[in-house]
Amino acid sequence: MSQTNFLIGRGELLTHDIKGPKRMPGKVEVYSFAQAVQRLTPQFSTTAAALDTLPSHACPGDFGVARLTMNPSYIARSFFPTAMLRTVGLESVGSRTVKVTPGGWTKKGEPQECTTTELFVAGKRLAFRHLNEWTRQIEPESDEALDLAHIEQFSAFTPRERIADYGSPKDRFFEVGIHLLPDESRLFVQQAFVKYAKEVSVKVHSDLGFTAGNLWFVPVEGKHDHIERLAEFVFVRVIRPVPKLRGMRPVHRTGEVTVGCSLPTEQPLSSEPKVAILDGGLPKQHAIGPWLRSYRVLDENAQDDPGGLEHGLAVSSAFLFGPIQPNGAASRPFAYVDHLRVLDKDADTEDPLELYRTLGFVEQVLLSRQYQFINLSLGPDLPIEDTDVHAWTSVIDDLLSDGDTLMTVAIGNNGQMDRASGNARVQVPSDCVNALAVGAANDTEATWARAPYSAVGPGRSPGVIKPDLMAFGGNAGNYFHVLSPGKKAALSPQLGTSFASPYLLRSAVGIRSILGAELSPLAIKALLVHAADAATHDKLEVGWGKVPEDLMSIITCPEGVARVVYQGELKPGKYLRASLPLPVGGLKGSIRLKATFCYASPTDPQDAAAYTRAGLEVVFRPSDEKIKDGKANADTKSFFDMKKYATEEERRSDMGKWETVLHSAKNMRGSTLKNPVFDIHYNAREAGHKANGAEKIRYALIITVEAPKHADLYNEILRAYAKTLVPIQPQVSLPIRIR
Repeated sequence: MSQTNFLIGRGELLTHDIKGPKRMPGKVEVYSFAQAVQRLTPQFSTTAAALDTLPSHACPGDFGVARLTMNPSYIARSFFPTAMLRTVGLESVGSRTVKVTPGGWTKKGEPQECTTTELFVAGKRLAFRHLNEWTRQIEPESDEALDLAHIEQFSAFTPRERIADYGSPKDRFFEVGIHLLPDESRLFVQQAFVKYAKEVSVKVHSDLGFTAGNLWFVPVEGKHDHIERLAEFVFVRVIRPVPKLRGMRPVHRTGEVTVGCSLPTEQPLSSEPKVAILDGGLPKQHAIGPWLRSYRVLDENAQDDPGGLEHGLAVSSAFLFGPIQPNGAASRPFAYVDHLRVLDKDADTEDPLELYRTLGFVEQVLLSRQYQFINLSLGPDLPIEDTDVHAWTSVIDDLLSDGDTLMTVAIGNNGQMDRASGNARVQVPSDCVNALAVGAANDTEATWARAPYSAVGPGRSPGVIKPDLMAFGGNAGNYFHVLSPGKKAALSPQLGTSFASPYLLRSAVGIRSILGAELSPLAIKALLVHAADAATHDKLEVGWGKVPEDLMSIITCPEGVARVVYQGELKPGKYLRASLPLPVGGLKGSIRLKATFCYASPTDPQDAAAYTRAGLEVVFRPSDEKIKDGKANADTKSFFDMKKYATEEERRSDMGKWETVLHSAKNMRGSTLKNPVFDIHYNAREAGHKANGAEKIRYALIITVEAPKHADLYNEILRAYAKTLVPIQPQVSLPIRIR
């Protein structure tokens, strides 16, 4: 029997630090200093006057907040108006992406509507009154003058603009996002808000609030006209009705004969991975006992939600066994599972504040750092939006930013809603950049497509490719069969992204179970993206595509293929060169090169326009024999196509490089590769501008070389790098076939 070629590991030993290239000179200016002063002085006056009309108790410490909109030609991190803000006594407390038609731009032709960055700037109301005087004092060639010339608009942030949605006349529970001052005591703004809310007859549920970055998310209770007055508080970023939790009801099909299955008799393949399902609990009687490590109820004083129990069992069954064939044999689980009930009877009441309670339980589990793998098949019934990051997303992303946990999140079953309005978009918190958002495919076969109910992209930028991945989730006539309540192994037909998500996590845990702890959760995430196939489907609908049903195809290399795993750390501002392994004498014939980068990034929830703090610029240098005169490095060739990640104006800025997953494949002649490398530059930013004291970040890189003319490519590469690269060997004895 021929040997099985498992993944090649220790690719990181083929990397080394290099000196960065020289920076290019700056851009041509859109507005002269004189034009900028002429355009902006009336806007400064109007803004100051609007802030002066607000009641003093809505402006704690006499602070005001205004909107500073950058010209679309200057939204890269390097154009952040640091000098201007510092000298006028203002600071940025957040940002978002907005659409404008600028008065001018650096492109040819008439300016068109496009996206740009809008900063929320805070300072004493006196500072806003002095802006016009300041413009008369600065030197036209100074950094401050340049910053001024990059501003497109400056305006007040009106109370009406802060209310995203009034909801229905019956709505009296709202969630409020409040800007906190980065350098001041957080209590200053929080206490002032609670005091002001009381004055306008709004009750603040501070005990249920969450702080993420420089935002405080807190639910409040009040009538519509009182909420309008609440919106006058200057640090309020957004007010919207508290959303309901997504429906938990599994599909019930009555009048059918009970269908059974046979469950495995063996214990899981590995007892090493620590896996948690966060869901609605488990019924008193169920058949998953042999594979259930523990069952915890996070609020022992709350009763079970009956629908939640069936959903919780179904999700756990999907993780343990995948879809079970009626009257068939269920697959052997890869690992034991812990089920944690984060949703209970109270969540089913009319009290919408339970959404915050449930998030509190999710946060508690993530903070415990007990689990490497987690599935979440619930969340707010709320499609994502581009302007603001939700509390659920902010809290979860922050806790996943170390890259130690792989979390799968169901994207929602709202795919048949109206697309134009955004109601079919992936639901919160599947816009997390550090989690895997999973959509549902309608089949396990090669003819699969997006299940009609599965939500669609795009995500917010960064994080624009959403869903990340697809897995079978069931479809009408082709259900996802899971265990139903009861001691006997009886099946229940289901469909939903709730089941696709744990099924995908099953693949992730399967990889860990077979290959052991040498692969980090981040590397497993990269492997899953690397192996996904979008077929001919639109990326907006299926993201990177569907993960193969056969796990061995992800972790082994067939004839003529070598797959290498790199895992390491990147230092902020530094350049790392990753060499691509080739056999001695190079490659012959046509080849295909595929690469996937994944990294975990700290986030700035208050800066929707600059959400990820870490960004990678990756360039491909195929041949060290091609160097232009006077250049230190070999010529570059495009590899990661930024069209996938950003609109044109976002590419002209630097949006694409802030994505936490980069994935592409290119066909080329093997002879064109001479000591090929990827050069990786880690950019760090904080609140949209250059970061001080940024941390190192973890990364994973998967590279696959397919060279049909080299049948023994795998061993040729291992021989060429005998002192460096090694196969990642299975840590368990494998049955003949793993599914």
